[in-house]
Amino acid sequence: MTPAQLICRKRDGVELTNAEIHDFVQLYTNGDLPDYQMSALAMAIYFQGMTMQETTTLTRALLESGSTLTWDDSIPKVDKHSTGGIGDKISLVLAPMMACCGLHVPMLSGRGLGITGGTLDKLEAIPGFRTNLSLSELQRQALDVGCVVTGASEELAPADRKLYALRDVTGTVPSRPLIVASIMSKKLAEGLSSLVLDVKVGSGAVMKTVEEARLLANELVAVGKLMGVKTTALLTNMEQPLGHTIGNAVEVQESIDVLQGGGPADVLELSFRLGNELLVSEGVANNEKDAHQIQLATIMNGSAYEKFEQMVAGQGGANATALKVAKSHDVLAEKSGYIHAIDSALLGNAVIQLGGGRRFVEDKIDHSVGFELQVKVGNPIAVGQPLTRVFTDSQFDATLLAEAFDIRDEPAPKQDLIIDRIT
Repeated sequence: MTPAQLICRKRDGVELTNAEIHDFVQLYTNGDLPDYQMSALAMAIYFQGMTMQETTTLTRALLESGSTLTWDDSIPKVDKHSTGGIGDKISLVLAPMMACCGLHVPMLSGRGLGITGGTLDKLEAIPGFRTNLSLSELQRQALDVGCVVTGASEELAPADRKLYALRDVTGTVPSRPLIVASIMSKKLAEGLSSLVLDVKVGSGAVMKTVEEARLLANELVAVGKLMGVKTTALLTNMEQPLGHTIGNAVEVQESIDVLQGGGPADVLELSFRLGNELLVSEGVANNEKDAHQIQLATIMNGSAYEKFEQMVAGQGGANATALKVAKSHDVLAEKSGYIHAIDSALLGNAVIQLGGGRRFVEDKIDHSVGFELQVKVGNPIAVGQPLTRVFTDSQFDATLLAEAFDIRDEPAPKQDLIIDRIT
């Protein structure tokens, strides 16, 4: 069957066979299939969707288009993936904590594009920090230090890298089967035994409704298990930014605060909840209560922060506290009341306008800019009190930022951070 015939079959809603999907991906990986034909298949998938069998096969085909990490030791390899949110710095806290608990974390992360920041961009706020480790360097640090956070090597799932670039310019990024196959092919290439997924829901997330997020989480978990990896997911609230800071250097500093026993309660809670999944999955803890205590001990005895410093040093970074932050300016409230909502998307776009995020892949990042929220949803506020602190050496529109905060007379209902758990 020719590629054109296969595209037509998918366009008409016919389920593709395992062999057809593998052959198509292999032709594309080898350069024997033009971009326009892969774009046509992506568009057919966007409109027709895929069965779970097709999605799993596509994931496996993307995974097998390149190398996968193999490990000689018996220590479990675990990781976490977030679908992206405003102020999400959990990886910086979770990776060293898991390493202190006797697990290895070979974390492949990405850069920010659009309103959600990227873990690699945040870590590059630390002078000298390398995010382009080779596979051998990645494996050595995972074994020697216990945790590593770096970008995906070109050897891992190269077909996904090519396909994602096409999806970005053809409007097929939101396709759920393509999202699942892209995420899972890269994560499974790490040679994991357990994976936890943080699927974010709300105005500051890709998935805007709980229903959308639950569908995505169920498919991610199902594919992970079908591929032999213990996988769970949490649906988490992204109706307001996570933590108090949004940006790069400021988020690294907040992560350090958490690792040193301070920082925002929601960052610590979500880190612990995700860590619970991995520790129980790997038998390090018998239940969530025990897992919580094990993680808390790494914070209280200083080992989690010490592990973070080891990771930074191992990847060429200077002292993690050597962070450059721009001048601060406060945005004040013009009315009194209670904070009912914080527009995460507006603040995410504002970081981009300050230079702390990207509109295009080639844009350069100003790591020194960002925000520090002075209030969260539910907090009371009085006229003249600060809503947020802005870090920038440039001009900014304080009026626009103030619009991100919905202030009303009556107290706000409580928002749960964890919406659901998917197994």
